[in-house]
Amino acid sequence: MDFDIPLLPGSPRRLSPRTVVRGGQGPKHGQQCLQVPGPPAQRLQSSVPQGSGQASGGGSPPNSSVINNYLEASEPVSLEARVSRMHFHDNQRKVDYVLAYHYRKRGAHPGHGSPGHSLAIVSNGETGKDPQAGAPGDIELGPLDALEEERKEQREEFEHNLMEAGLELEKDLESKSQGSVFVRIHAPWQVLAREAEFLKIKVPTKKMYEIKSQGSIAKTFNKILHKLSAPLKPRVPEHSNSRMKNLSYPFSREKMYLYNIQDKDTFFDNATRSRIVHEILKRTTCSRANNTMGINSLIANNVYEAAYPLHDGEYDSPGDDMNDRKLLYQEWARYGVFYKFQPIDLIRKYFGEKIGLYFAWLGLYTSFLIPSSVIGIIVFLYGCATIEEDIPSKEMCDQQNAFTMCPLCDKSCDYWNLSSACGTARASHLFDNPATVFFSIFMALWATMFLENWKRLQMRLGYFWDLTGIEEEEEHSRPEYETKVREKMLKESNKSVVQKLGTSGTEAEDEDDEDKLTWKDRFPGYLMNFASILFMIALTFSIVFGVIVYRITTAAALSLNKATRSNVRVTVTATAVIINLVVILILDEIYGAVAKWLTKIEVPKTEQTFEERLILKAFLLKFVNAYSPIFYVAFFKGRFVGRPGSYVYVFDGYRMEECAPGGCLMELCIQLSIIMLGKQLIQNNIFEIGVPKLKKLFRKLKDETESEEAGSAHSKHPEQWDLDYSLEPYTGLTPEYMEMIIQFGFVTLFVASFPLAPVFALLNNVIEVRLDAKKFVTELRRPDAVRTKDIGIWFDILSGIGKFSVIINAFVIAVTSDFIPRLVYQYSYSHNGTLHGFVNHTLSFFNVSQLKEGTQPENSQFEQEVQFCRFKDYREPPWAPNPYEFSKQYWAVLSARLAFVIIFQNLVMFLSVLVDWMIPDIPTDISDQIKREKSLFVDFFLKEEHEKLRLTEEPARRSQSTGRHSRRSPAASPAPSGRSQPGSSVSSGSQHTSV
Repeated sequence: MDFDIPLLPGSPRRLSPRTVVRGGQGPKHGQQCLQVPGPPAQRLQSSVPQGSGQASGGGSPPNSSVINNYLEASEPVSLEARVSRMHFHDNQRKVDYVLAYHYRKRGAHPGHGSPGHSLAIVSNGETGKDPQAGAPGDIELGPLDALEEERKEQREEFEHNLMEAGLELEKDLESKSQGSVFVRIHAPWQVLAREAEFLKIKVPTKKMYEIKSQGSIAKTFNKILHKLSAPLKPRVPEHSNSRMKNLSYPFSREKMYLYNIQDKDTFFDNATRSRIVHEILKRTTCSRANNTMGINSLIANNVYEAAYPLHDGEYDSPGDDMNDRKLLYQEWARYGVFYKFQPIDLIRKYFGEKIGLYFAWLGLYTSFLIPSSVIGIIVFLYGCATIEEDIPSKEMCDQQNAFTMCPLCDKSCDYWNLSSACGTARASHLFDNPATVFFSIFMALWATMFLENWKRLQMRLGYFWDLTGIEEEEEHSRPEYETKVREKMLKESNKSVVQKLGTSGTEAEDEDDEDKLTWKDRFPGYLMNFASILFMIALTFSIVFGVIVYRITTAAALSLNKATRSNVRVTVTATAVIINLVVILILDEIYGAVAKWLTKIEVPKTEQTFEERLILKAFLLKFVNAYSPIFYVAFFKGRFVGRPGSYVYVFDGYRMEECAPGGCLMELCIQLSIIMLGKQLIQNNIFEIGVPKLKKLFRKLKDETESEEAGSAHSKHPEQWDLDYSLEPYTGLTPEYMEMIIQFGFVTLFVASFPLAPVFALLNNVIEVRLDAKKFVTELRRPDAVRTKDIGIWFDILSGIGKFSVIINAFVIAVTSDFIPRLVYQYSYSHNGTLHGFVNHTLSFFNVSQLKEGTQPENSQFEQEVQFCRFKDYREPPWAPNPYEFSKQYWAVLSARLAFVIIFQNLVMFLSVLVDWMIPDIPTDISDQIKREKSLFVDFFLKEEHEKLRLTEEPARRSQSTGRHSRRSPAASPAPSGRSQPGSSVSSGSQHTSV
């Protein structure tokens, strides 16, 4: 026998709790017995039309029933009956979010069906019971252990609260001894409308307008540029009509007439729907879990394993059916389309504004690397072209000059000719030439131009993405913060205060914004942070010093052997740089984990505060880790060596290392290039490609093992939530940003020593964009869509690095390179205004008879008898009144270096400020469009209000005219009895029924 079903799944109205029992069990008092005709999915869909209050008749096989609005199907739904894997099993309600948890039963055997064969649809009702319980032939399940029972109760309460909030749930039955269960969540229209109004989500209105065209010259230039760049544009719908834009307005249920709502199911896109559900999940409480607020707390307490929105189907599915994920994969997330522009609008639509802004920033940064790479290559080629004209390197390579140099180490090292370092001197000129000064100024201005253009692009995207004027959403407290507050209250307050905390669940977020944890509560965490960060920085410096000791001892050891003596410097430099690279990669991972642990100790209140503090700590530690070896070579190596006869020793017999005869700039270039390239290649290939693939392989093996236990039928046709569950969870954009920020430092901070840094950064980023894209589309669960106006604290870090790079490059040019000594010699000491004699000018004399006892070369094989040896420094000769004191040339060069640093820094800073002032943060056309949009909306709003007023007044006028007509025509017939009476009102757009 069939019964009427009021508003079953498929109707957008809220369902009232109604209990239906299956055959063999009588209904309880006040409940109705109800059978739903089968088959489960297809018949239900056809029998319950949208907006209908009745189900059609038919047979009632006992394979499905409804209990308190649970639909429990004991047979699987065929693939032919399933329209989409993105919907409930009724093929009508879209899955907006998924909760996953693992359950374990004790003392039970696996059931006859798999979770794919048993289904419970919950729709705003109470929890249904196991339909097989008590049935003949079933196995009685054993009692759950205490922890599992507690988690089950918490889940039941949380899901009940979600239904109270208006959400509709569908979940698998726990029909096995253990396994994973997926709770599918659907937000009906009423919930979407309510939450969209609460969150002030901007949605398009009926009004469309054409974006104002630019001037004739700019318009012509844009047309030409558009035609030339047509092959580089991805084939996505968003790029087809970019001249038209909808007026947007925050959603309001009272102003529904403003919006063009053709289909309520598709009015909000998938990202917006999942964002709305996520907001409900974050603020829903669970009293059984100590008034825990939100899904994040329940995941932290292992009540649920994961919570994620679904991807829009498979990205590599056969056939012509297209979804946004598949389109992103074909036009963006493949290495074969590396030459194409990014479909930023589609990325934003699918992943949300936060991830969209990251890829927009990465794309702009990569495109800005193109001009800097071209200039860097030109500077490098200039060095190659002028290498034969470089007078200092020619003098060093000239065998006739015969500069006899002092020994590089005690006892085992002999005197040597400067001409033996000819190769190093010639290579140094490739990077140490006047063009590098110009390139340093260019790169400082480049950094300013990049940041200014990013601000403009950010405003442009904010206009097109309707981010202008959005308010920052109030964030909920983190689970760890709530736990800490609860512990404090339990320790310091009496029971009444504790009870008050327990009963204030939903009012906790309405309190004032003052932190419940004072600075006294946080002081131990701050102290631990300060001490730990100092320790980590000291550890980094200690490792750098350890590598220095390695270089010194290895150089001394290799100098003892005649066979290896000639290649000492190359061997020591190469091995030391590789050691530094390995240490940097290892410490990077360690420091990332340490920064996260230290931030947790601080107990920040909100996720945004947690993320900002984590970023600052991780950046500080990784910055020190990556740049410490480079800073040592640039500014400290060779500065504290001493002089012959009075060397500085690290240990007995081990002198501080000196720079190469051509200066430390060449070694700095080698250090920077190997660390930069090695870090990018290894991190990209191992950490970003290899490690995720290994994790995916382990997950696949684990899922295959579980699916074999669950049965083969379920594993052959996995649902979309099963496929997404096997993907890696999304952990945030911090690693991606951090990698690019460190690279930005390599490109800007020491660019004077390595002009090819932008080239290698560009090549890396072309791959990095597609690598990140592929990771987001194919390897990660779909992230929650997060609305944000900017990239946050990362912009401040970029701006700080840009300003810091000016100072660093000024000191690299002034202190590390020979640019200033050459200028001083050429214009103050040269007889003919050239650099002839510069090498001799920079070398001081030393009387070998004044070498300390035991430091003279043993068994010297030098061809000539040596009376004086030379060393690189500005000191008085042995025959001067003050031998070996700093000479006048030293003080003149030092003054010139300091003057250059001041002039260079102020000049570049002035130019940067000038560029900043000349380029407005908001593009003029966008500013005009925003003003125009406001006036257009006022006109549109008034027009719609007048139209609404006219429609509401028209029936009144008609009734008045009808009354006058009836008074004129007394013979008019009365209304038929079938017409609507005052007790009921029926209109074309409503479904009101009199009771």
